[in-house]
Amino acid sequence: MSDDPETARQIAELSSDDRPLLVLDVDDVLLEFLRVFPNFLDQQGFELKLRTFKLTGNIVDKLTREEADPSQVTAMIDEFFGAQADWQPLAEGAADALASFGEAAEIVLLTAMPHRHRDTRRAHLDALGLNYPLLTTEAPKGPAVRRLRGETKRPVAFVDDIPHNLASVLRAVPDAHVFHMMADPEVRALLDPLEDGMHHVTTWADAAPRIADALGIQRSV
Repeated sequence: MSDDPETARQIAELSSDDRPLLVLDVDDVLLEFLRVFPNFLDQQGFELKLRTFKLTGNIVDKLTREEADPSQVTAMIDEFFGAQADWQPLAEGAADALASFGEAAEIVLLTAMPHRHRDTRRAHLDALGLNYPLLTTEAPKGPAVRRLRGETKRPVAFVDDIPHNLASVLRAVPDAHVFHMMADPEVRALLDPLEDGMHHVTTWADAAPRIADALGIQRSV
């Protein structure tokens, strides 16, 4: 069962499907985030100094050098997502990689963001040609992926840039194939080593064939 009733409602709207399941995060998997968010912050008079792998505690006022407090960080992220179409381009290779799976897999996008931003993100993804079903969640992702899989034993692959999301999915769906996507080695160095069962990929050129193998499907290349 999903820990987020709204996510469960969104999943219930999807048609039943028994194809191999590919569930994708959006930020820094399909849309760029960490590369472009500093540009947004600069316009707000702040800058990002990543000393740990989180935003709170690493956003500082450019004039006073004081850290933004958690409420300020939340407000800036909220404003960014409200204007995401102005800031977030497609990740390199993402669209072509997903197209290469054709109809062989059910592809669902699962983004951790306030539900109120779902329509904005839906419109932006549609404009970029990513017309795959979009779910939002304000809870751990594992229960949502378990619900998406349903009662079948169909193969599941999950791609995210946040290790605790991968861990959540592995707890809920132990036989899932989970991929940690992160290209920037400096940011990756801020993370603890990945847990057993998590596979690191840097780009979509790297990820796509490994996902296809995990799901047992053929790609058109």
